[in-house]
Amino acid sequence: MGLLSVAIWLPILSGLLLLALGRQEQVFAVRWVALIAAFASLAVTVPLITGFDASTAAMQFQENLAWIERFNVFYRLGVDGISVWLVLLTSFTTVIVVISAWEVITERVNQYMGAFLILSGIIVGVFSSLDGLLFYVFFEATLIPMYIIVGIWGGPNRVYAAFKFFLYTLAGSLLMLIALIYLYYKSGGNFDILAWHKLPLPLETQTLLFFAFFAAFAVKVPMWPVHTWLPDAHVEAPTGGSVVLAAIMLKLGAYGFLRFSLPIAPDAAHEWAWFIILLSLVAVIYIGLVALVQQDMKKLVAYSSIAHMGFVTLGFFIFNELGTSGAIVQMISHGFVSAAMFLCIGVLYDRVHSREIASYGGVVHTMPTFTAFAVFFAMANCGLPGTAGFVGEWMVILGAVQANFWLGMLCATALISGAAYTLWMVKRVYFGPVANDHVRDLTDINARETFMLAVLAVAVLWMGVYPKPFTDTMHVSVTSLLKHVAISKLN
Repeated sequence: MGLLSVAIWLPILSGLLLLALGRQEQVFAVRWVALIAAFASLAVTVPLITGFDASTAAMQFQENLAWIERFNVFYRLGVDGISVWLVLLTSFTTVIVVISAWEVITERVNQYMGAFLILSGIIVGVFSSLDGLLFYVFFEATLIPMYIIVGIWGGPNRVYAAFKFFLYTLAGSLLMLIALIYLYYKSGGNFDILAWHKLPLPLETQTLLFFAFFAAFAVKVPMWPVHTWLPDAHVEAPTGGSVVLAAIMLKLGAYGFLRFSLPIAPDAAHEWAWFIILLSLVAVIYIGLVALVQQDMKKLVAYSSIAHMGFVTLGFFIFNELGTSGAIVQMISHGFVSAAMFLCIGVLYDRVHSREIASYGGVVHTMPTFTAFAVFFAMANCGLPGTAGFVGEWMVILGAVQANFWLGMLCATALISGAAYTLWMVKRVYFGPVANDHVRDLTDINARETFMLAVLAVAVLWMGVYPKPFTDTMHVSVTSLLKHVAISKLN
């Protein structure tokens, strides 16, 4: 049992402890236990970065314990340059979510905090699993806490949104389970994911496996046209739910492509790359235009997330280092920026109880400090140079140009549409004259909210100005993956 096990089970056990603290008079203790547990989980993941050896593509911090010996199933964990930052992002986001809910959630506080801590541990398990069955268990288990979060603390249509989210993602994952069982028998009764990477499979088999994995991961990203559950889930979810959904859970599908689809079915990935690129371009261009006409701020940022994640899937399937590294950087930067965008919407909603753009106007006059943060994060969402939102998208565009100039040009149109819908929202919500009495009565953010947004602002700025630690960590792992995929194609 090592650092990864602690990173998984510390938040899960802490969440279960919180469920036992159910009385209203224990709310103060619940909040502090949740915060301490979240910070402790973050502290455990930091050594994964500080002790990470970026010169090797091998899995690090590995753990290997017998789980179901009869069927050769192991509790097998490890991280490489692709997954290590995602583990840290998960723990970091959980801290932000706990702080964001400190004064906002007043009922069933123990269940709310407990659900997020349990979800955090499960997601770390997804990113660090090296056993196929263990991965599937963690991957599916993420549905339960998020379903509860949306279904209990969500908006008026929360039950519909929770069911839609659950059914979409569960249905796709069933095909992945069939693929995992096939690989288990094909490998001689082994669930070792790294061993699956070396299986010599004919193109027809790879194609079936590729689309079985695609069914699970495309829904999770989500890719067009299986994206319709996301805007509903975001609109109905509480602020913390939207933050985790956008910042972390969308990354599970993208990570699945890197860990399963590309290395296990490399020939099929090359064969069907045009299909994934086409769907990604639709997400980047068409969904960006859909975001432009939204009147609900949450729905606008939700569609924005689909467009940004289109860059991720596009970057994976152009098969060059710039594109793949840029896509992984985009996953991390989108985690920071989307979390900040949803938190800003949450700050306004807590005061006015409306997400409609038409309910605001001139917020800068009554909330100048908050507006400074909100506009900064909006600029990052546009892809402004110097912010985290720029780095990943720019790398993917450069990688796309390397592959095909016209592909790169189409990809770059997202920067225009992204600026259009984001700045259009900023203009109507934050600038101009004070629109109504609700805006006139607003009070600026308090110390808790300032700290929460300031931490995210530092992260967005740091990654935008100095992305080298991120790219250096993933470089060797990305090169090794692309080499594996290229060699398989030649064979």
